[in-house]
Amino acid sequence: MAIDKNNPLEQQNTPDRNGSGGSNSDANNANTRRRKKPRRDGKGSNTQTNNPTTAKSSKSKSRRGGKGSGKAADQKHQALATQNPNTATDPNLETGDAADDAAAMAEGGIKAIGNQRIIPFMKIEKPMAILSILLVIGSIIAIAVNGLNFGLDFTGGVSADVRYEQPVEQNEVVLALADNGFDDAVVQYLGTREELLVRLPPQSDNVDGLSNSLSDALALPNNTADISNVNIIGSQVGNEVYLNSVMALALALACMLGYVALRFQFKLALGAVLSLFHDAVVTIGVFALFGFPFDLTVLAAVLALIGYSLNDTIVVYDRIRENFRRVRGITPRQTIDLSLTETLRRTIMTISTVLLVVLAMMFLGGDGLYWFSVALFIGLLAGTYSSTYIASSIPLRMGLSRDDFIVKVKPEFEEEIVTFNDPKMFEQDNV
Repeated sequence: MAIDKNNPLEQQNTPDRNGSGGSNSDANNANTRRRKKPRRDGKGSNTQTNNPTTAKSSKSKSRRGGKGSGKAADQKHQALATQNPNTATDPNLETGDAADDAAAMAEGGIKAIGNQRIIPFMKIEKPMAILSILLVIGSIIAIAVNGLNFGLDFTGGVSADVRYEQPVEQNEVVLALADNGFDDAVVQYLGTREELLVRLPPQSDNVDGLSNSLSDALALPNNTADISNVNIIGSQVGNEVYLNSVMALALALACMLGYVALRFQFKLALGAVLSLFHDAVVTIGVFALFGFPFDLTVLAAVLALIGYSLNDTIVVYDRIRENFRRVRGITPRQTIDLSLTETLRRTIMTISTVLLVVLAMMFLGGDGLYWFSVALFIGLLAGTYSSTYIASSIPLRMGLSRDDFIVKVKPEFEEEIVTFNDPKMFEQDNV
């Protein structure tokens, strides 16, 4: 009998003892009417609204807790937890729509920030933006006014391959050339300490006269020199190298823009390219301001710097995308602060190890690697700063949000209300 009472289908077909089966069946139908669709509470969960026990318990807890319950709820909301897609979810967890949940599960599950300390990097966003603008403007003015102290690779000159019988120091060769009237000479080793490459500014003598003059100038006590090859590089070749260098920088920035735009999002791509432009301009501006020699080795350092800075920026962008998909209940500014905080340890470790190598090249690499390492040292400091503020603050100013990383999929089937307009129906009604 208990089963019959609790089964609404049996009650519909079973008449009442008093004979009024129709009225009872109608009442039972009204009481047991079900919705075709679940009632939504606006957050994608029906458990709390359909379960009266949980609703009562939540109301009683809120009444008892008062102000303390609000703090406890905030702390509970900030508890660090990562949901596994294979495990059961908490019915009280705030979830978004299907697209948000699918994006979060694809990244490893919904992640909430807990007691982890978040460094407010974006709190000083405006002062850092003003500093960046001043640095870029000052670098452009220094390049326009002072110009670059181009090396022989850009201005042309004389290059000679020299081989000594015994190992020799670069400083001895430079001093010997200066004593014989060949100033501003650049000496580099070619594999061993006996083979050197000597580069000189443009000279008025021809090849034969230069060969004889260099043989006399490069002769050291008890160490004869043999000049195997003397080349005169004209200024036209230097101008072509200069134009090719500018085109290489522009092409590198354009390729970086396309890569980041396809891999992440256009807002992030624009921020990455502007940060790379900032690094290159600041590094070249320091060389123009202090008159450091700018040759192909320095250009190679600038190109290497662009690759390093982009790598650091990509790491930050990947964490930003992950947190936008997984973390709920925080603003985009807090999401970026969280991402920068989580990648801070990696950034410090990377810049420390690279700086050790750069400093070793600067003090132990000789004259051939000195200006290369100086350019890298300046660019590493600028690149680390730009990856933190420029590359992250510009997308934030452009309105970066969670919608930029979540693909909204339209439902496969949508309910439509179909209305049939039959003319014969109206004719029958009129008759």
